[in-house]
Formats: sequence, structure tokens, C-alpha cells
Amino acid sequence: MSVKILMVCLGNICRSPLAEGIMRANLPQDCFVDSAGTGAWHAGQLPDKRSIATAKNRGLDITNQRARQFKVSDFDTFDFIYVMDNSNYQDVIALAPTKEAKLKVKLILNEIFPNENVDVPDPYYGGDDGFENVFDILEQACGIIATKL
Repeated sequence: MSVKILMVCLGNICRSPLAEGIMRANLPQDCFVDSAGTGAWHAGQLPDKRSIATAKNRGLDITNQRARQFKVSDFDTFDFIYVMDNSNYQDVIALAPTKEAKLKVKLILNEIFPNENVDVPDPYYGGDDGFENVFDILEQACGIIATKL
């Protein structure tokens, strides 16, 4: 199979690291899953401690991940690019060098709510329950993606 999937959010410390961990757990080992942020503020950092704790509570270890910024070469590397919200979608699409590259970019929650363009809420400024909610939503979306693959 050997599919390559990239998960993208704003800073690559809350939502996309959770999505990466969940997706990786849902796919065979020969598939490659990574995550990135549209911004570079957190490059090189671990995921948010609340994302790490939420993942750990659900049996996933995401402490091997480090934040990085999305780059144009990701369009060549990855088969699918799932973004967490409409703002990330616009930022990534703006970097797409070709029509084919644009077609790789999808809003992840369109897997659950087709064509509704629903955002994954950013839990950064909220409490721990926001991270739990995001995990549940992403787990559902990633399950659908894994089934399709």
C-alpha cells in the first residue's frame, strides 16, 4: 500500500500531532504519516503537553514527534494532505504549485461531514476537555480515511 499522508494545522503542536498519531495507529507500518504547521513558531518542539497527555490516555505515544513548518516540497512527498480548518486550507492551497497539488489538499472533517467544510476546533486556548473532544473527532475522521485506503 505505502500511502503517504500529511496532517496540517496552524502550529503543529495540538491538532495535527494528534491526527498523525491516530492515523499512524490506523494504518499498516508501510504507510508514512507526518504532520506540519502552516506557521513556524513551534518548529522543533514537542507537541503541546495536553496533546501528549490526551494521546497517552488513549494508548498513543506522540512524544517522538517534533513540530515543523509545511513546505512546498510536501506536495511532491505526500499523496494526501489533510488540513484541520479552512484557514489552514487557504494557506496550503496558496502554496500549491499545480492543479494536481491542490487536489491533494482536503479538509479532514469533510470525511465525517462531506462538503460542509467544518473546522476541527483549535483546543490551544481552552481546557483539557477540548483536547479530548478533538481526539474523538479526529479518531472518527481517521477511521474513515483508513477504511477508504
